[in-house]
Amino acid sequence: MTGRTVDPTLRSWVPVPAGSDFPIQNLPFGVFEDERGRRVGVAIGEHVLDLRAVHDAGIIRLEADEAAAVSLNPMLGSRARLGAIRHRASELLTEGNEELFGIPGRGIVPLEQVTLQLPLEVPDYVDFYSSLHHATNLGRMFRPDAEPLPPNWRHLPVGYHGRSATIVLSSTDVRRPWGQHTPPAGDPVFGPSTRLDFELEVGFVTCGDVPAGRPIPVDRAEEHIAGLVLVNDWSARDIQAWEYVPLGPFLGKSFATTISPWLVTLDALAPYRVPAPPQHPEPLPHLRADPNLGLDLELEVDLNATTIARTTFRDMYWTMSQQLAHVSSNGAVVRAGDLYASGTVSGPDQGTFGSLIELAEDGARPLRLGDGSERAFLEDGDTVTMRGFCDDGRVRIGFGANVGTIVPAPDERG
Repeated sequence: MTGRTVDPTLRSWVPVPAGSDFPIQNLPFGVFEDERGRRVGVAIGEHVLDLRAVHDAGIIRLEADEAAAVSLNPMLGSRARLGAIRHRASELLTEGNEELFGIPGRGIVPLEQVTLQLPLEVPDYVDFYSSLHHATNLGRMFRPDAEPLPPNWRHLPVGYHGRSATIVLSSTDVRRPWGQHTPPAGDPVFGPSTRLDFELEVGFVTCGDVPAGRPIPVDRAEEHIAGLVLVNDWSARDIQAWEYVPLGPFLGKSFATTISPWLVTLDALAPYRVPAPPQHPEPLPHLRADPNLGLDLELEVDLNATTIARTTFRDMYWTMSQQLAHVSSNGAVVRAGDLYASGTVSGPDQGTFGSLIELAEDGARPLRLGDGSERAFLEDGDTVTMRGFCDDGRVRIGFGANVGTIVPAPDERG
């Protein structure tokens, strides 16, 4: 449900600063907390529309569980339901509409007066490996004498099942993990990771439960996608390298995954859909989407206030609809609030890579930051900031920042 909500000429009576990630055409959903408790809201400029307050005033109609929600999950029964709430919020916030003027504060709270919370209770988490450039870069790095891509890579969206319990909100500190890894020479050791990395990713969140045994057709997959968040799927490269054969990532990934606080709906992103890159060979019929659409989303990474990467999501080889169709193709359950991350988003050139292992060539060519220091991998105290936005020159639809700071590993005994 988009309608007039994405009209670039639409204006709000709420002040929206120039260049804001959250114009009225966006209206992403999130969870915030103040002295009145934890509630669901919609971001508009530097404010949030308190959906519970508006419901209590009789101006917007929510179901009982939606009105009492402390996460977005009760609103994820279907994409249409979330779209209807967003559509009504757009009406209320449009310039000239005075329906909210009779309630205290007009239902609007400054963001500086609230604390943002994790927006979702995530039942399951899957991380993919869907960037052709990233997969090729790592393949050349680790298998220089072989074909960089595994033989299955162009036939299915490769992924692994992650750990939803360690998904954390932006601005949560990330503690350097302990793990088993191998020094350059000698036997394995157990200690703090020395090759800690970030991974720039985009994640989609599902809506509507799909029971076991009901694969989602690829051409209907987006009916089950509510919206997107930015994802930093932190990676301990040394732990991962030692453990990943034959079953894939495990402790090197499960210690933390950071997401941005606002769910940007697929409806808000409708004007920025673009054809996905060509796929060769043609996928098998259950993954053959028509049309197969990507997203014209620009992405940036800062390390300690130095921009070290700029890339785009539009070149991702495997798309969201193909990923979700693949996940459910064996009859696996899909639940509202599940998170599916894209895998590292990388472009073809230096400066467009979405991880330090690529940018610093596995430590061989450390990056020089603005303060003169160098990084091969992340050090304690380092702050990684990710941003994403769609911008057609008229309207900017942004995600807000995804921020994480590395803190020292815990004492081995504690």
